[in-house]
Amino acid sequence: MRVISGEPTEEELAAIIAAVSTRSSGTARATPTFSLWARKSRQVRPAQRPGFGAWRASTMPR
Repeated sequence: MRVISGEPTEEELAAIIAAVSTRSSGTARATPTFSLWARKSRQVRPAQRPGFGAWRASTMPR
């Protein structure tokens, strides 16, 4: 970094360098994770398919 005009103090330079370095550190924001329990597809009941063992499969978790 280069100071073009003025005479900043060491504290001011340290504050500017800290602000610029944290801003340009490249850390991306964490994407929010969504709970599988809150998904809309869990609220919709799947189609019932008749057949051998269908009654047993209907009680199994999706």
